[in-house]
Amino acid sequence: MRIVMVGSGYVGLVSGACFADFGHDVICVDKAAEKIEALKQGVIPIFEPGLEALVESNVKSRRLSFTTELGPAVADADVVFIAVGTPSRRGDGHADLGYVHAAAREIAEALTGFTVIVTKSTVPVGTGDEVERIIRETNPDADFAVVSNPEFLREGAAIEDFKRPDRIVVGLSDERARGVMTEVYRPLYLNQSPLLFTSRRTSELIKYAANAFLAMKITFINEMADLCERVGADVQDVSRGIGLDGRIGSKFLHAGPGYGGSCFPKDTLALAKTAQDYESPVRLIETTIAVNDTRKRAMGRKVIAAAGGDVRGKKVAVFGLTFKPNTDDMRDSPAIAVVQTLQDAGAIVSGYDPEGMENARQLMDIEFADGPYQAAEGADVAVLVTEWNEFRALDLERLKSVMKSPVLVDLRNVYRAREVEAHGFAYTGVGKMH
Repeated sequence: MRIVMVGSGYVGLVSGACFADFGHDVICVDKAAEKIEALKQGVIPIFEPGLEALVESNVKSRRLSFTTELGPAVADADVVFIAVGTPSRRGDGHADLGYVHAAAREIAEALTGFTVIVTKSTVPVGTGDEVERIIRETNPDADFAVVSNPEFLREGAAIEDFKRPDRIVVGLSDERARGVMTEVYRPLYLNQSPLLFTSRRTSELIKYAANAFLAMKITFINEMADLCERVGADVQDVSRGIGLDGRIGSKFLHAGPGYGGSCFPKDTLALAKTAQDYESPVRLIETTIAVNDTRKRAMGRKVIAAAGGDVRGKKVAVFGLTFKPNTDDMRDSPAIAVVQTLQDAGAIVSGYDPEGMENARQLMDIEFADGPYQAAEGADVAVLVTEWNEFRALDLERLKSVMKSPVLVDLRNVYRAREVEAHGFAYTGVGKMH
């Protein structure tokens, strides 16, 4: 199949590279000339394990290419995926569909022959209807079908998620499009990955519903962690105890500083706004958003409390700045609010992250270190915010030797209290008995 991916950001680049690896001919299009030129030179603009090698091998095999010219690419395509950004709109929190609508107009002008146009971007219910209207209005003679095919990629594990998905959701009403999409995903379908065909609006809602449910699950265990601290229970045991129930499952039940990233914050907000527009409010999601927003600064206050209640003039070392490990994504990272809370209280903050330093420099005014021990030099307290592997086995004796005061706040419960305290540290976890 000849596939065009409009948008070469995280979703577009990962999806395009994976489709090419399936044997399809893929062209990734982006208006950012610098990005396209970099991709042609093998420079990947994001950090995602395995992506650089995947792109390189498929470019070498001539199944994957990059261009800024959308028209010629679309004219020869069987399938055109729209994978542009849908950020939260300033002012009201709705998804900003400006890039999606602009892409639809430009695609419409270049269509020749029957073409399937697929919204891969995360979009509110009814977006496919609007994309279809725009294309038909722009090019009345076009022969096309609009399909919804949401992505379910976790940053840090995106290639694995794409190639071994739990399910592939496709929303459509055109039987010709059904045949095309079956062929697009045939390599996965043969491996028994469930291919779920639904209506277009149902498919659009599935994406938001999935992310909202996971965000709610994270927020639930975080509130249980707070309760555990009050009643003298251990949230990790609570998590295991309920996670072993097959109806609940163990995933997304790890207490921490709150969710962040490119999806959960904006998608929960967009779903809540859409539901309000349709006079069917989703109050559980609205509460999830509110609880998560307040939790991040609360984690900053937890650090302050561990440091004796006053951090003015004290140095705090922050381990991990990205919203999760194995990505350089800083969007809505809990570290941002934690750092801001500490600085508001007068702390001097030093931080280190294995991959997020460059992006963090755009968002934080802190001392950036070359490693965890350098960040902890002379620190009164160290706080583990993001559970990168290199923070899971810190040399506690070395860490203690460089710190002014041996205080460790573990917002991801990576360490056991007894182990850390045996090295002379005062230890604070999340949802732990004291």
